[in-house]
Amino acid sequence: MKRTFIIRCVIIAVLIIAIIVGVSAYFIYQNGKKYEIEEVKQYNYFSLRKDNLFGVIDRNGNIIIEPTYDDVKIPNPEKPVFVCYEGDSTKVLNERKEEILTDYDKVEPIQLQNTVNDLIYEKSVLKYQQDGKYGLIDFEGKRITKPIYDSIDSLNYKEGQLLVKQDGKTGVINIKGNTLIDIKYDQINVDGYYTKENGYNYSGYIVSTTTDQGYRYGYINYDGKLLLEPNYNQLSRVTQIQDNNNAYIICAENGRYGVMKNDESIIPNEYQSIDYDEGNNLFTIEKSKKYGIANIDGNIIVPTEYNQIDITGVYLYATNEQGVVVYNSDGTQANIDTNIAIINTSNEKYKIRIDNSNGTKYGVIDKEGQQVIDEKYNYIEYLFDDYFIASTENSKLGIIDDKDNVKVEINNDLLQKIEGTDIIQTMTASDNVTRLYDKSLNKICEMANANIEVKDNYIKISNTEETKYFSKEGKELRNTEVYPNNTLFAKNENGKWGFAKKNGDTVVEAKYDRVTEFNEYGFAGVELDGKWGVLNSKGEEILAPTYVFNDETEPYFIGQYYQVKYALGGVYYTDLNNNE
Repeated sequence: MKRTFIIRCVIIAVLIIAIIVGVSAYFIYQNGKKYEIEEVKQYNYFSLRKDNLFGVIDRNGNIIIEPTYDDVKIPNPEKPVFVCYEGDSTKVLNERKEEILTDYDKVEPIQLQNTVNDLIYEKSVLKYQQDGKYGLIDFEGKRITKPIYDSIDSLNYKEGQLLVKQDGKTGVINIKGNTLIDIKYDQINVDGYYTKENGYNYSGYIVSTTTDQGYRYGYINYDGKLLLEPNYNQLSRVTQIQDNNNAYIICAENGRYGVMKNDESIIPNEYQSIDYDEGNNLFTIEKSKKYGIANIDGNIIVPTEYNQIDITGVYLYATNEQGVVVYNSDGTQANIDTNIAIINTSNEKYKIRIDNSNGTKYGVIDKEGQQVIDEKYNYIEYLFDDYFIASTENSKLGIIDDKDNVKVEINNDLLQKIEGTDIIQTMTASDNVTRLYDKSLNKICEMANANIEVKDNYIKISNTEETKYFSKEGKELRNTEVYPNNTLFAKNENGKWGFAKKNGDTVVEAKYDRVTEFNEYGFAGVELDGKWGVLNSKGEEILAPTYVFNDETEPYFIGQYYQVKYALGGVYYTDLNNNE
């Protein structure tokens, strides 16, 4: 009896230890998958180009690395780590021109893909080469991985994650060197799922392997869980369905299409084609050249017995030999003229009603179906509140309210809400005049030949004669409000530009044709007789007007060097006297 008790205790102890080890291993694995993207708070260093060779300048315009190299890459502009290229070889220098990271062969930055700014490299890791293989190190030279990979590259849309190849196979690691996807696939691509709040954080991975019949595709979710084995001829995620926790995947098996919700089949693989309609959250399915409709749960709500199905607004127009049958988006038949289409708007109070019986005319109805605006416009689009963009027969654009009152004259060639603001922009081509309106549709600005720039906290509208600033809500701002850290501000006197203190006292005589405000590094551009020069933060001319540029874009200076943007979002500074 005692022996049996002891054996049971041993078994229980072993099980407890196994559970503890398993749980610990799980948390270690999950923690290893985590990584942080380093943020750059300020730019301290910039690439310099002179005579087709490259070096480095600091934020004051001082040369840190002489421009004697074929190329210089700065992975993180906050840190003094400069990768200098001489032919196929590299060396890494610091701000004292000392060579660092000398224990590794050919250290290089890892260039990001599909980036939209000038931070185009991984900002905390570098790759190195040894005996023909690659590994990772950090900026201090600490080795993150051994040199075991055939290649290391960035992964589309996924900063902090790296595509690695080993023995002809591909996998994914993070910048800590931890494996996210095993190295056993022939290709790995990000599915492209994006949300405004989280970017591509919840996008998954389409993986593929090669078989005797060609590529076969599978799916791994954002958390690294294999949902679908690579058994499919084609596979794509429906990225329009905004659901972070569930991936809807259209996949083909032996030429037959179906839909998976994660790893669960909601529409079986028995269709010749499947298309998704974002407006109604529906799938159009085809079988034996006949069409039907399935909802997001995979239920067939319109049978596959129609020659054609057109989805226009909230109605489904199904055509067969007997004519057209109109369905609601829930699959019930609609009692509506087949010449009428109804389109939802982002405001549940209103729907756009389109009448195609005698040409195409647009109007507005309310949620009960009562007419709000008659079908008399060539086009109507909901704008915001109780306002609509409307177009007449001459294709001009204006704004009307829900009582059909014209709030902005219908005589514009361009009319749009400036993204990220409450400001409406219009433009008439005949005089090239841009007008801005606030959310109450009060006109706040009118300017010919205007250029508009949307910044973080304001918008800037300018031409060669004037510059104005507005908050995102449409309130006009003074330049002293837009640049609160500056000590000098652009000032126009009698058609010429100079600079003054915040109290209005002139420091730089108004003698220039055009100027920029002082940038965050303390430099301003000044134009005279078609040539640009540079002032420092004291208003001193450190470079007389010299540069001639080929367009109206305002140059951006650090010291005597101006910024040039090139492919893939990168920038460098130069004193070449042309706009390359």
